[in-house]
Amino acid sequence: MEAGLAAVGVTSAEVLEPARSVLPLRRAAGLSATMQFTYRNPLRSTDPSQALVGARSMVVGLLDYRRGEPPRRPGASGRVARYARGDYYGQLAHGLAAIGAELQGLGWRSRVVADSNALVDRNAAWRAGLGWYGKNANILADGAGSWFVLGAVITDADLSPFDQPVVDGCGPCTVCLDACPTGALVGPGVLDARRCIAWLVQAAEPIPIEYREAVGDRIYGCDICQEVCPENRLVQRRQRPAQADSTDDAWVDVVWVLNADDQSLLQQFGRWYVANRDPDVIRRSALVVLGNTAHPDDPPIQPLLRRYLAHTNPLLRAHAVWAARRLGLGILTQRTAADPDPMVIAERAADVVDRFPLL
Repeated sequence: MEAGLAAVGVTSAEVLEPARSVLPLRRAAGLSATMQFTYRNPLRSTDPSQALVGARSMVVGLLDYRRGEPPRRPGASGRVARYARGDYYGQLAHGLAAIGAELQGLGWRSRVVADSNALVDRNAAWRAGLGWYGKNANILADGAGSWFVLGAVITDADLSPFDQPVVDGCGPCTVCLDACPTGALVGPGVLDARRCIAWLVQAAEPIPIEYREAVGDRIYGCDICQEVCPENRLVQRRQRPAQADSTDDAWVDVVWVLNADDQSLLQQFGRWYVANRDPDVIRRSALVVLGNTAHPDDPPIQPLLRRYLAHTNPLLRAHAVWAARRLGLGILTQRTAADPDPMVIAERAADVVDRFPLL
C-alpha cells in the first residue's frame, strides 16, 4: 500500500466493546499485574473521542514486522521479541501519518495513535474487520497471521465503515495455550500478565523464581504463542518473510549488557519499554538469561557474578545469587551469607536447578 501498511480498515469512533467491559474485570482479577498501559484508564483507552474531541471514525492500520531470523550471537545471548527488533512502531506511525495528512488536506482533523495507552488498538482492529481475536490474545488477520503492530488514525471525518468482524478462525485449536511455558494463557484470549514472560522481563519487580527457567534466553518480549500458531506457520510456508537487515536487534550480548553503563543501555535499547526508565531492569533480566545460557567456565562469567553479588541494588544481588547457583557456582554466593535484604535471603533459600551438576 502507498502508506507502507499491510492492511487498513475503517470503523466508527464509538466506545470500544468488549474492551470497555473486560478491562476493569481483568484488572480486578489481578490479571494485569502491575501493567498499566490501556488498563490504567479504561474509560479513556476505550473511547476514541478522548484522544480527539468530536471523533467520528477511525482508520486502523496493520504493519507487518515479519523478518528473517538473524544468526544467534556466540556466547551468552539474549533473544529479543520480533516486534522490538526494529523501529516498527515508527514505521507504522509514519504510514498512519500519511493517511492523517490526506484527511487534513480535505479539511478534517486527525490524530495518529500507535503504541499508546490512549487506545485499545486490538479492539479497534477487530471492529474494523482486520482480523479475529486469537486464543493467544493477538489479532489474527485472515491469511496473514499475527505478526503485525497496530495503530489508528482517529478523525472527525464521517467515513463509511467496512467493519464486518472477521469470523473466528482458531476453531478448536489450543496449540498456543498448550505451548506457553508458564501457563500465562489461562483461557482463550485471556492472558495473566503475572505469568507472561513478555511482561515479567519488562516489569520493575523481581522475576518470580518459579518462571526463570522458562524465561530461557528471552531478554525482552516473548514470541512463543505466535511461533506455534498454525495460522502463522501457514503464512510462513506461503510467503517468506523479508530479509533481516543490519539494524535488526534480534540478539543481545548479555555480558555487554551487564558491563555497560546506564547511558549506554538506555541509548542502545531506547525503543524498549523499560519500567521507570531504570537500566537495572534490563540488567536484572540479563542476569536471568546469563544463568540460563552462559557456561560457568567462560572467562568473564565468574568475575561478573562476583561484582553483581556485591552490587548496591538488592534486586541485582538477588538475581545474581540465582544466576550463580543456576551455573553451579553457588560457592560464589557465600559473600551474601550476611546480606540482610529479604530478596537475597529468599534467593539463598530457594530451590534452583543446577545446569552443570557434574562439573
